[in-house]
Amino acid sequence: MNNSIVFSLLILTTVALNTLAQNLLKLGAGQNPLNIYLLGGICTYGVSTIFYVVVLGKLNLSVAYPIVIGLTITATMITGAVVLREKILISQWLGAGLMLSGIWAIALGKH
Repeated sequence: MNNSIVFSLLILTTVALNTLAQNLLKLGAGQNPLNIYLLGGICTYGVSTIFYVVVLGKLNLSVAYPIVIGLTITATMITGAVVLREKILISQWLGAGLMLSGIWAIALGKH
């Protein structure tokens, strides 16, 4: 398999795990401190950190961090709206669009 495809999958896996962790932590917030959602969120963050370290081994921090965090913010906002039924304002959608534009520029600068 092409290295860039594998690397893209590593980044997307990191983002997906970060997003899942955020949602689990939100579901566990305000409950018993040792609930399954909080424990799942913490464990998911641990696994995502392993994937992120692999990404950092192949990409500069100044490129990897904004890509992973920006995509995670956008994915978390979308899952918050879809899964958690949170209301997302137009200004937030516009901000996500601007963030994705910046991520695209950073990613293009790498090539």
